[in-house]
Amino acid sequence: MYTDYIETPLGTFEFKASDKGITQAIFCGEQQDVVKTNDMTDICKTQIQEYFDGKRQVFDIPLDPQGTAFQQSVWACLSKIPFGEVFTYLDIAKMVNKPKGSQAVGGANGRNPISVIVPCHRVIGTNGSLTGYAGGIERKLWLLNHEGIELKQSKENQQLDIQNVVHTRQEKTEFLS
Repeated sequence: MYTDYIETPLGTFEFKASDKGITQAIFCGEQQDVVKTNDMTDICKTQIQEYFDGKRQVFDIPLDPQGTAFQQSVWACLSKIPFGEVFTYLDIAKMVNKPKGSQAVGGANGRNPISVIVPCHRVIGTNGSLTGYAGGIERKLWLLNHEGIELKQSKENQQLDIQNVVHTRQEKTEFLS
């Protein structure tokens, strides 16, 4: 396993890779492992930097996420959401032929091991709400704004402060190795 890090406006971003592709990409807070790089981590670092610099909208790095067949199908759909657009959990449920499976899609979305690159932040509630995000709602709102997506203002959105999450590890990452 190979690991590297990059500092972003949203905190430290950790990515891990096998020889086949990126296996994990998360906001790791202050938890860091030993850096050991390969070609995949080098490419990932470059592409993540380009994304945050506003120079990249599409990632073309090989991915190697580990998950169930259903999770893999949801993550494949997430990868099809274009930069600057949002889909709803219901949209994704229909894409995986489970039109009543919005909650299951939400569960798979929350276990996405490759944040930003597999854009789970581009999924919102049917009513336009931000709903959850393993990296924190503040990060989700920042990422959507970075992509030019304006959401309707809510009391929740107005109270968000990115500094609250910059030093924290993404939630729901205990399943990652």
